[in-house]
Amino acid sequence: MPFIAIEEHWIMPDVTSALRAVAQPDESLAFHEMGDNQERLEDLGAGRIAAMDAQGIDMSVLALTPPGVQPLPPSKALALSRAANDMAAAAVAQHPTRFRSLSTLPMSSPKDVAGELERAAGMGHVGTMVYGRSGDLFLDDPAYDDFFSAASELGQPVFIHPQLPSTAVRDASYRGFDPMTDLALATFGWGWHLDAATAALRLVLRGTFDRHPDLRVVLGHWGEMLFFWLDRADSLSRIAGLERSVSDYVRSNFYITTSGMLNPALLQHALSVTTVDRLIFSTDYPFQRPTRKEIDSFLNHFSSDAEREQFSSANAASLYGIDFSRLSRMG
Repeated sequence: MPFIAIEEHWIMPDVTSALRAVAQPDESLAFHEMGDNQERLEDLGAGRIAAMDAQGIDMSVLALTPPGVQPLPPSKALALSRAANDMAAAAVAQHPTRFRSLSTLPMSSPKDVAGELERAAGMGHVGTMVYGRSGDLFLDDPAYDDFFSAASELGQPVFIHPQLPSTAVRDASYRGFDPMTDLALATFGWGWHLDAATAALRLVLRGTFDRHPDLRVVLGHWGEMLFFWLDRADSLSRIAGLERSVSDYVRSNFYITTSGMLNPALLQHALSVTTVDRLIFSTDYPFQRPTRKEIDSFLNHFSSDAEREQFSSANAASLYGIDFSRLSRMG
């Protein structure tokens, strides 16, 4: 049974340098510097493939690590998006049976987003990864509608990844402890996930999926809390004048990944909300590193071999147009 892992992060040194050079660098960059994360993020070759082999992963779908290039000014974001997409495409070309990639987009320059998505798709990128906000501009802003139109027409799934909440939100909700606890509360402990869920919910409320019914969106971390609150979120549909319930949009247009959180309780809840063909395996490399034993053990919580295969590879292959025959191993 082949394994495809999406949301497997990488970084290029030029992006790191640019992110550190802005007036207020994103504090979550500190997570890149923990342990050997930076070295692993920059490795698009033998070291990464060795880690995949140890976990039993046949193919990784590469995605630039947060915060991407979204904190950068428009011209810099555009230049580095292009450079990152070129580098990721080169890695895929060098290891075509082991890698695919999600594009990086200059979201701080809305007028350039659709064009770079189209260029990246033409280079072979199988989807894209974005964040819920660029400066004060939310992902659901009408400025991005051309992007969503292009993503729908090109068949490019949009992965909405968590990002550090805005300064105003952090000041209101995520301060008052020591600096590292503040940061953890605003990121992996809580804030990241609420921020991503809110971005996804805003897309629904904006009518994005009514305008683009074929648009496919991916959320990590078992749906970034949204899948756990649909009973309440559904009450927004009537108020917002939506054509369908929020949960209906979620079941029709959204996929979710594990992000290395191999918890059977989360699996069972997800299956109570959506169907198994919407679940995709990911490890959130290098920040989460489940062992092969842990991955194999988690698979036992699916009810059949067919469901296990859907989760481990078939759903990702279908969503991202990955041909099984190009995988290096089929065991």
